Amino acid sequence: MSQSIPNIISQKVRPQAREILQKVGDFVDNDCLPAEELFHAQIRTDERRWKEFPPVMEELKSKAKKLGLWNLFLHSHYKEGAGLTNVEYALMAEIMGRCPISSEAMNCSAPDTGNMEVFAKYGSEAQKQKWLTPLLTGDIRSAFAMTERFVASSDATNIQTSMVKEGNEYVINGQKWWISGAGDPRCAVYLVMGKTNPKHDNPYKQQSIIIVPAETPGVTILRPMHIFGFDDAPHGHMEMAFENCRVPAENLILGEGRGFEIIQGRLGPGRIHHCMRSIGVAERALDLMIARVTHPQRKTFGKFLYQHGKIVADIAKSRMEIDAARLVVLNAADKIDQQNAKAALREIAMAKVIVPNTTLNVIDCAMQSFGAEGICQDQILAEFWTGIRTLRYADGPDEVHTAQLGKIELRRAPELYATYRILH
Repeated sequence: MSQSIPNIISQKVRPQAREILQKVGDFVDNDCLPAEELFHAQIRTDERRWKEFPPVMEELKSKAKKLGLWNLFLHSHYKEGAGLTNVEYALMAEIMGRCPISSEAMNCSAPDTGNMEVFAKYGSEAQKQKWLTPLLTGDIRSAFAMTERFVASSDATNIQTSMVKEGNEYVINGQKWWISGAGDPRCAVYLVMGKTNPKHDNPYKQQSIIIVPAETPGVTILRPMHIFGFDDAPHGHMEMAFENCRVPAENLILGEGRGFEIIQGRLGPGRIHHCMRSIGVAERALDLMIARVTHPQRKTFGKFLYQHGKIVADIAKSRMEIDAARLVVLNAADKIDQQNAKAALREIAMAKVIVPNTTLNVIDCAMQSFGAEGICQDQILAEFWTGIRTLRYADGPDEVHTAQLGKIELRRAPELYATYRILH
């Protein structure tokens, strides 16, 4: 697998990052992709489905550590990270996206990446030692519990989980769902968002983030949620309840009412990671389509599939859309590097809307080229489509990002009055 660096940002990728990029490509090609089928075969189909994890993953992790391909996602300004910029890591995330098991093999998979960044950026030294260290070594996994079933969680001010301080503890009550990673038998800790200040005049100061160890009494996994029939075991996306869960007050991250500040710091780079992995998915889907339509055994009406005009058009359109989407994401990553995630809200919003929709279009074209085989278990395309379709909700639905983008654009109106002498 070759990884070309777009000329427009090539000067931003340092020699040491180019070396790591090549190693990531080799590792995905030579180790992760060949292990993909075995990984799925090792997922249990009996009652141990949620209690055991495919052994091949530990073998991949061990090799990734030896190669120095570990925790690459954590930005260069974190002492715990690999020293990469967002642009440099974005190119690596694209390669990881081609194989769904490769991100975890390098300890670069969600939701751990976002949670580790929360601990690294906002956690106390004690919190880092207890939770960040074992996450960085890959000894445990984590989950982020924000979304709730009975409220419109795309507006996080609606979240109702209560966190009431009693003495030196917080008592947590609420119900969450679509909590990715909570089914994993190695998941040892949850970062939970809820209300500590429900009467605060500012609705963005009502929420807080608190650390809840998985073994805390009152934490109950209710059920795994299915996505178009996939339960994603043993990782899972769980519905869960917190009933009179008591955790020490020092488990609060950053302080009361700082929840929105934390989630914005968490979600900015995370959205870029998702988008670049999605570009990798689109690239693999296009590769599969090209291989399919040029195969000598695949002819219809006396022609190779690629000799039909519609398929050639689909390939060309996919190529253009992928390359355009990649530049949108890299532009956002560069803006974060140059300033910060808050300054890149416009660029992040564009990437978050454009990339999943583009990737879905490419996957759909690839599916069509495979016929019925494209939507069954014999090809990875159905799994890809299902995962990417969820990104139109995850980390904020398309509608929220589109509305945010429109509002940002409208702020330019006063300068435009003067520039174009409007209303004169």
